[in-house]
This record gives sequence, structure tokens and C-alpha cells, in this order.
Amino acid sequence: MQLIDVDQVVAIENCIYSHPWTHGNFVDSINVGYECWILRDATQRMVGYFFLMPVVDEMHLLNISVHEQLHGLGIGKTMLDKVVEITRDNGMSSLLLEVRPSNTRAVTIYQRYGFVEIGLRRGYYPAVGDGREDAIVMRLAI
Repeated sequence: MQLIDVDQVVAIENCIYSHPWTHGNFVDSINVGYECWILRDATQRMVGYFFLMPVVDEMHLLNISVHEQLHGLGIGKTMLDKVVEITRDNGMSSLLLEVRPSNTRAVTIYQRYGFVEIGLRRGYYPAVGDGREDAIVMRLAI
């Protein structure tokens, strides 16, 4: 991913999430050298993206998103396969992520992929309206 891609990433992000990452979040992730990838279809339309942060001997999946019109087509699994490949290629033994409990579709996808719940971060996410939402912490052994 390059900085020129960020506006398109932000547009997808804003359609998917009630509390999306900001333009600055994406730019900062690129600038600090995180693994930042986009997936395009045969027409070069952006269909998804992900951001990975290496931490010692594990990889942290910060964001993985699929264009909202393309959910349910296996694009998320394709990207998770690439995430695992990158994690393995970097010699890391596990992949961590946080997910909202209300994002039941994502939780199910991660469980089917082999992630297991290892913890809960209380009040981690801003919630729709007032308040906060917990985050389920999940891990995949590589």
C-alpha cells in the first residue's frame, strides 16, 4: 500500500464501520512501516485491505476490511491466508487481533479460521451512541 491509496481505503472504511480509522491512522501506519496491504480485483478495484504490526515474536492484525458490497465472497479468507503467510515468513509464532463482540460475522469467520479467544479488553472500543464496547482478544497459533 502507498499513501496514494489512503483516500480510497478511508472511503471503504467509512462505509463499513460506525467508528472508522481516520485518514491519519492509515497514514501513520504506513509511515511507521507496518505491513499494509491492499487487495484489488481483475479490474484494479480495491476490494479489501489489512494492516499488521509486528511485536517481538507475534504479529498483531490491526485492521482487516472488505468492501461492503463484497462481503460473503471469501475475500476475507483470502486476505487472512496472506496475513498468515506474512506472519510465518517473519518467523512469528502467533497472530493476535481484537474484535467487537457485536461484529458476530467477523467473530464467526475468525473462529472458523482457527482463532481462539484468549481474553477480553473491557471498554476497548467506542460504542454507537454513548459508552464503550469490549474487545474480544483472539489468537491464532502459526
